[in-house]
Amino acid sequence: MKALAIGGFEDHVHLLISLPATLSIAKAVQLLKGNSSKWIHETFSELIPFEWQEGYAAFSIGISGINDTIAYINKQIEHHRKTTFKEELASFLKKHGLPCDETTLGD
Repeated sequence: MKALAIGGFEDHVHLLISLPATLSIAKAVQLLKGNSSKWIHETFSELIPFEWQEGYAAFSIGISGINDTIAYINKQIEHHRKTTFKEELASFLKKHGLPCDETTLGD
């Protein structure tokens, strides 16, 4: 896999990654969460309690959406001055016709 953009805010992360056809989204998330947790725990002893949440949200985009998505990821701090993570996720889910309730949105 190849990272095209990485960013986020205090309670979540956004990644734009290019996956080979042989790598499922679930496996990619497992690898990213596992390897990043290991690195965090080994590098920052004060963050030993760190753990990722159980779930994740993944959306696909076309090649024509790459630049807009990178710009969106790069503006997360500014974006979240106005919109919370839960509001953002609820908006994405509704936009794509997916179920959205407290179970989906998490803590």
